[in-house]
Amino acid sequence: MGDLGLNLHFRCRVDTGEEGDRFVGIKADSNGTLVYFPMGYRLPQDEQELQREVLQLINVLQEFMQKKDKVLHMPKNDAPQSVDFPINAYMNIIRDYRKRKGYYKEKERVRKTSDHGRIDWATSLKKNVAYYQEDGSPFFDKYTVVDMKPNEREWITKIHKYCVYESYQKLGCFFIPDLPADPHIPLDARMFLSILNSKLRNTNNSDEKLLFQSMIAMLKYKDEETKERQFFFGTDRFEYVWENLIDTVFGIRNKEDYFPRTYWNLRQGNNKRNNALEPDTIMLCNDKIYVLDAKYYRYGITGEAKHLPNSSSINKQITYAEYIQANDELRKIHGQDVPIYNAFLMPFNMMENEFSIDVPFGNIGEAKSTWKHDKYDYERVQGIVVDIHYLMHKYYGSHKKITQEIADMIDSAIEENKSLTVEAVGSGN
Repeated sequence: MGDLGLNLHFRCRVDTGEEGDRFVGIKADSNGTLVYFPMGYRLPQDEQELQREVLQLINVLQEFMQKKDKVLHMPKNDAPQSVDFPINAYMNIIRDYRKRKGYYKEKERVRKTSDHGRIDWATSLKKNVAYYQEDGSPFFDKYTVVDMKPNEREWITKIHKYCVYESYQKLGCFFIPDLPADPHIPLDARMFLSILNSKLRNTNNSDEKLLFQSMIAMLKYKDEETKERQFFFGTDRFEYVWENLIDTVFGIRNKEDYFPRTYWNLRQGNNKRNNALEPDTIMLCNDKIYVLDAKYYRYGITGEAKHLPNSSSINKQITYAEYIQANDELRKIHGQDVPIYNAFLMPFNMMENEFSIDVPFGNIGEAKSTWKHDKYDYERVQGIVVDIHYLMHKYYGSHKKITQEIADMIDSAIEENKSLTVEAVGSGN
């Protein structure tokens, strides 16, 4: 896995978004275990802050990555790899080890004769001399009590040592540079799982339950792991994560009513309903409707026009808005003349970009169609860049403030762009 004492900055990469450089997540290859951040992400210089960024990336991927996206496309026409890596289990084992400041020590029950301690009544009645009181109830001058002592020979501790070492081999280098000693315990998944499942059934301690469940998840993964498969947690389709992230922060929950639908009336056979066009995000703010399309495109990084959405995407945005405007049910809800706006949201780095924008959101222009004549504001599709680092730290909690900020950005851009003469773009897209 490489030198675990290496500076963390040498283990972190920011994708360019180019073909062959689109994986986002954690992956082990010939260079060791590396972290790949999405394009436009800015990395801090401080080591501890960088550790927190790694954890934040893991949190975002856990939250927004769908199972179908957990595919790693291999070079040289090899078949794609898919693996459901239990990263939560690995992280829980590391956290427990750090909190415990060592390995789990199994306790064995030891019974001894004493005048204090937790009484084992059944054994006391059998082994100790009983004195009887007037009411016939027994009492003892000495009892058999239950004592606890560490027993490092127990298998549960050996299993924990194996799991801790495995966790640090894959992930520990991102949080603590010192790798625990190799316990040299060969994997016996069947026996290990049998012991852990038995322990899990017989404990009521919540910390122990979480630890045992995590070790079980790890061992099941290790039992299925093959040498041919790389270890990775992440996706090379981060555009889906970007879409889910945008929708969570800015969107309404029930957006199906805003989907344009089509169907066939056939002269022969059953009629056919087609799949609906689905806008990424419907945002409501200040009695206005915003149709947002999350584009994980490179324009915010390169500033090159060839990396902007094409005609198909632009026309779809206009269609979404036209459907909303023509829908009687939606007009009853929002009003006959509800303002509707369109925008593309693309990632960028507000600390380093081609646009001299140093705030989390910025307008870079607008897309128009030659067959529309600016009758409605939604015919001017706004191009908005969003700081990806900012958004990945703002997806939880209340989104009211950030929603208002993006709405204000789009509103002001519409008014500003109305006063500008926009040169028509050629038909190359």
